[in-house]
Amino acid sequence: MPEHSLTPGLDARVELTVTEADTAQSVGSGDVPVLGTPRVLALAEAATVAATVTGLPSGLTSVGVRVELTHRLATPVGRTVVAQARLAEVDGRRLLFEVTVSDGDQVAAQVRIERTVVDRQRFVARATGSS
Repeated sequence: MPEHSLTPGLDARVELTVTEADTAQSVGSGDVPVLGTPRVLALAEAATVAATVTGLPSGLTSVGVRVELTHRLATPVGRTVVAQARLAEVDGRRLLFEVTVSDGDQVAAQVRIERTVVDRQRFVARATGSS
């Protein structure tokens, strides 16, 4: 597998303006009309993926393997949340990210995401049983 050039400190920022489709009611994680935790996680993961884009050579990608998420603040429809991801640790293929999701000047969620660098083609072949 080719080497990657990812180093601690890489970061990326992703924004989401909350719509009805992002609410706990819509995603099935509750019955309230605020940003659902699954959408918080998806936003945080998008920020980690954005942080790795320039450091992974063609043919490599990263996949999520572990998540710790604390959702602290209810965000209503119409508000914009920002996920700021920072690559905290690199251990070979293992990447550990710390992500803060903010609603204005308040922390809406804190997330730690572990990802593993994989060969995209081999990973898909194994997942689909076409190896």
